[in-house]
Amino acid sequence: MKSGIIIISELREPLRGRVLEVQRKWDPKLARAASPHLTITGSSGMGPIATGTPVAELRVALEPIARDTAPMTLSFLKPIRFMQTNVVVLPLDPNGPIRALHEKIKQTGLRFEQERFTFTPHVTLSFFRELNAVAVEQLLAVRISDPVVIDHFSVHRTVSITDSKQLLDFPLIGTR
Repeated sequence: MKSGIIIISELREPLRGRVLEVQRKWDPKLARAASPHLTITGSSGMGPIATGTPVAELRVALEPIARDTAPMTLSFLKPIRFMQTNVVVLPLDPNGPIRALHEKIKQTGLRFEQERFTFTPHVTLSFFRELNAVAVEQLLAVRISDPVVIDHFSVHRTVSITDSKQLLDFPLIGTR
């Protein structure tokens, strides 16, 4: 991931614990580095928001989206290797309400860096660890059937590949 400002939704319990268990098994460094979260912007579909964007500008652009977006309950697809990488992720269907949220953010007028991949909302299961073929096969066989409840999103400035600073957090309070 490039440096910049990203938008994520941290997973809630019990799903958070389930994903963390998988991360601890397959990539302990990832499990220690970041709380399990769904990446909404920053790595696919649109690049990160420009690092120098003032927090006040972020709030003005994103608060109305959170106010107008209803919480959503989605399901994970089977794990995949993220495009042209050794990273294994748990994707969501990139269509429907998550796509609508993504597109609203994209249309805010905020300045985004160049995207590297097509829109793939996901939770990362393995990032740092080099997995052999058997381990990859086993990780790709993992299934998480818990529903994914997205009831908020938060805005983070990346400090490093393993660290970020939360700038804002918005509950999704729209009605269906």
